[in-house]
Amino acid sequence: MNTKIVKIGIILFFLLLGYYFLNQKFSIGIPCIFHEITGLYCPGCGVTKLTFSLLELDFYQAFRANPLIFILLILAIIYYLIKIILNKLFKINITIPNYVYYILLVITILFGVLRNIPRFEFLISV
Repeated sequence: MNTKIVKIGIILFFLLLGYYFLNQKFSIGIPCIFHEITGLYCPGCGVTKLTFSLLELDFYQAFRANPLIFILLILAIIYYLIKIILNKLFKINITIPNYVYYILLVITILFGVLRNIPRFEFLISV
């Protein structure tokens, strides 16, 4: 693995931990600009809460904070694990076709629309 990517990952992890502890101690949060301006929930609302819940290993609350990102995160982890295993064992390099990204974009937009409809209020982060 590229050492530059590992170093950046380590730095980002420690920045995240620092932000987590600042948030816990002083209740400093990053507001969603989209929600502040429009009053609507974007597809990413709840990601900070999701991240903090994952740091605490509270998977239920992580899912409740943002189900879409939680599921996409699990799928991404599974994809990269399979990709690494296939590449190491069989020298097979798999890639995601472009149409999958378009499908994910449509799902993300639909999630953003649905979570602002009163009937689907359970999709709003708690």
